[in-house]
Amino acid sequence: MPLEIKNSDRLSYALMTENDADLLFELDRNPEVMRYINGGTPSTRDEIENIYIPRMMSYRDPIKGWGIWGVTLTNTCEFIGWILVRPMNFFNEQRNDEDLELGWRFKQTAWGQGYATEAATTVLNALEASGTHQFTAIADEANIASTNLMKRLGMKYVKTGLHKDPLGDAMVVYYCRKVAFKENSLGEVLRHD
Repeated sequence: MPLEIKNSDRLSYALMTENDADLLFELDRNPEVMRYINGGTPSTRDEIENIYIPRMMSYRDPIKGWGIWGVTLTNTCEFIGWILVRPMNFFNEQRNDEDLELGWRFKQTAWGQGYATEAATTVLNALEASGTHQFTAIADEANIASTNLMKRLGMKYVKTGLHKDPLGDAMVVYYCRKVAFKENSLGEVLRHD
């Protein structure tokens, strides 16, 4: 069965597919949205269709909840952004399926309203409930909004270092959250943060 992300207070979630190119293109057209991704250059339609959609489909796994979760406002069904879930270092030789990378990108009109925190928390909690115990997020060090969100998710600073990716390596900050579990005397598994 595919992993289901239940609606949160204001938002609903659906795993995006190759049919969502229009939504991805619309989001990536704003230079402010792209500022800390590539210096503010909007993605072209060709890049969305020939680079980003194939990349997304290469790690998309509905059973595990991997992919890009489209986020919409429940009351209007307006697409406002997405939450990324994939194995850490998916595109380099250090791929780690036990450590899920979380990422996010939201329309500028959705900034400052707590949507990214609500969405990332909802997705993280669903993945955690399904058995994932380690999450990592990366961001440009100057992207204070993203690093603040990482902290709100209970992530801790790990390092600043080079993140390798076929589309271009980048110096980023790494934040991580690990959830430990232990057994009690009755053999029940208990969460231990």
